[in-house]
Amino acid sequence: MNELEKLTPREIVEELNKYIIGQDKAKRAVAIALRNRMRRQRLPDELRDEVAPKNIIMIGPTGVGKTEIARRLSRLCGAPFLKVEATKYTEVGYVGRDVESMIRDLMSVSVSMVKTELQSGVKEEAARRAEDGLLDLLLPGMKKPKTDDKVLTSGESPAGTREKFRQMLRDGQLEDKKVEVDVARRSFPSLQVFSGTSFEEMDINLGNLTNLFGGKQKRKSVTIRQAREILLAEEMDKLVDMDRVMELAKQRVEQMGIIFLDEIDKIASKDNRYGADVSREGVQRDILPIVEGGQVHTRYGMVDTSHILFIAAGAFHMSKPSDLIPELQGRFPLRVELAALTKEDFKKILTLPKNALIKQYTELIATEDVRLEFEEEAIDRICEIATEVNSHSENIGARRLHTILEHLLEEVSFSAPELGGQTINVTKSYVDEKLSNIIQDRDLTRFIL
Repeated sequence: MNELEKLTPREIVEELNKYIIGQDKAKRAVAIALRNRMRRQRLPDELRDEVAPKNIIMIGPTGVGKTEIARRLSRLCGAPFLKVEATKYTEVGYVGRDVESMIRDLMSVSVSMVKTELQSGVKEEAARRAEDGLLDLLLPGMKKPKTDDKVLTSGESPAGTREKFRQMLRDGQLEDKKVEVDVARRSFPSLQVFSGTSFEEMDINLGNLTNLFGGKQKRKSVTIRQAREILLAEEMDKLVDMDRVMELAKQRVEQMGIIFLDEIDKIASKDNRYGADVSREGVQRDILPIVEGGQVHTRYGMVDTSHILFIAAGAFHMSKPSDLIPELQGRFPLRVELAALTKEDFKKILTLPKNALIKQYTELIATEDVRLEFEEEAIDRICEIATEVNSHSENIGARRLHTILEHLLEEVSFSAPELGGQTINVTKSYVDEKLSNIIQDRDLTRFIL
């Protein structure tokens, strides 16, 4: 987190600019929200708990970058991140307490993140232990020497033989040799017949039930290459203190967690409506205590949601933020509108970001020893088509570029293995040839683009 503390809001926006085109207002809002989290950590304890996160509602059509802004933000700060569709909680069979599953899921994400980080710190020691384990498998009748004497004698002593095999292992001479290794017999999928919520409420630690649910060891014949991975994973698990993992994960969720609530406009209800709208308002009331700040029971203990940052998003075509219940509106004080993408935005998306679409397709085809070259006029024409199709059919924003490029390059992608060594020039006429018929047939466009 030390590196993150050095990032100013301006630098955060610059990082987001590497992947997301436009939407400066939204970027500035999330950059300030992230910086405020850093500022809060520097406050005295008594004041720190009083500073609530400034939750954000992003308003804009699909495909303009709402989810991507939140996802890139979480990667930038190394925070636990979870995307949830708000409509998930309106499905038949869901009850109020299931809304709390978003916190449990976020906690699981955090545990996985922290465990991976701590494992990287013990990987060297785990690799050494795994190597000793491999030698025990290769030389089952020979005990590990009690001393660290590595002087080879005539090659007949146990220590000498063990070190000889150790060197062969390191030189990769035994990778395909078969050995038998003990692995845990896993049968946890059978637990799906139970309610996950019930397990959380009963505070059952599934790790302690390994033997009860069939976690006994079984012998498996594998290569040295596979055995090394199995032993390495086991040793890393042994070296990592899970109590420490859970403590850090809980702290990270409570102080840095980010939940992205997508399609929140779909649970907004209008006045004097009944039926489905009653259900939507019920979901809002279920979400409210979590956003306001409360305690949620997870298998890792109680988690306080008071300082989790919630970023909600929706198109709000059929409703508006004021259709949300007043209490929920008050918990999202910041609202930013994201603009629909223009032809110029499409061109930047195709060419400027680190993960630019043109670069992605060029590199993919290059793996077949085929060179793709896009002329400037061709790129302009692709952007014109994307803008036109979005204007007379469903506006799906930048996602339209994916469908257009897939159709444009379908023949090249299919034939690439037979085109090795060739260069394919994508010109304006090439684009018109491949896409003009689809554009002219408005009805067909609905299905293809």
